Amino acid sequence: MPDTMPTLFVSHGAPTLVMDSVPTRDFLRGLGNELPRPKAVIAVSAHWDTPDTRLSSGTQPHTMYDFYGFPDALYEMTYAAPGAPELAHKAAQLLEAAGLPAQLDEKRGFDHGAWVPLSLMYPQADIPVVQLSISSRKSPAHHVALGRALAPLREEGVLVMASGNATHNLREVFSHDMLEAPVPYAKAFADWLTGRIEANDEAALLDYLAQGPNGPRNHPTADHYVPLLAAFGAGGGAGKILHDGYTYGVLSMAAYAWGL
Repeated sequence: MPDTMPTLFVSHGAPTLVMDSVPTRDFLRGLGNELPRPKAVIAVSAHWDTPDTRLSSGTQPHTMYDFYGFPDALYEMTYAAPGAPELAHKAAQLLEAAGLPAQLDEKRGFDHGAWVPLSLMYPQADIPVVQLSISSRKSPAHHVALGRALAPLREEGVLVMASGNATHNLREVFSHDMLEAPVPYAKAFADWLTGRIEANDEAALLDYLAQGPNGPRNHPTADHYVPLLAAFGAGGGAGKILHDGYTYGVLSMAAYAWGL
C-alpha cells in the first residue's frame, strides 16, 4: 500500500520564485525529498478561480504563463508532468458524493501557482498532477469541505498540495524590496495563522478576516487564502509550520503540513 500522504499548503509568491535566490526557493527544492513519494498530486491553486468547482482531466496539460512583464527566461520554462484523468474522475466522484459537484476540464493546463512550486519540489516532472479550482466568491467553509471530500485519496498515495500565500497584499508589494524584513502587519497575521493551524482552530481560520490581525489588509481578496482551507480540510487535524519567510516585506511565504 502507498504511504498515507500528508497535505501541504505552500506560499508561491511571484512567478520568479523559481529563479530568485530566496530562502523559500531553497526550501521548496528540498521539500520533495522530505516527503513520502506521492503516486499523484492534486494541486489547489489560487490562480484557477472558477464559479463552480473544476478538475483538470487532460493527459498532458500544458504550461501556462498566466502573468506578464517578467523576464523572458520565465516564459521559456515548461513543466511537463502528465495529467491523471482517472484520478480526476475519482476526485469528481468523491466531491459529488459530498454534495460538491465538479466539472472535468480536459483543456486546463498548469498555472504558475501549480507549476512553480511543483517544478522546485519535483523537477523531474514525473509525478502525475490534477489541478482543482477554487471558487473565491464561495465561503471559506466551502473550501474546507472540498478538502475533506478529497481526504480519502491520501490513503492511496495522493498528495494534496494547496498553493497561495499566507499573506497577500499585492498592491503593497511594489513599494518594498524583495529581501526586505517583514512589515509588522503581515508578520502579525502570519504568526496568528500559524497559531490557529497548530491549535486546529477551524472557527478562527474560517473567520480570518475578522479574527486575524489586519485580516482585510493581508487578504484584500480571498483567492490566495482559501487554498489553505482546502489543505486544512484534507489534513483533518492540527497542522505544523514547515517554513517561515517573507518576500517584499508583505508576502509571508509560510508553508504548512498536516499529517506529517
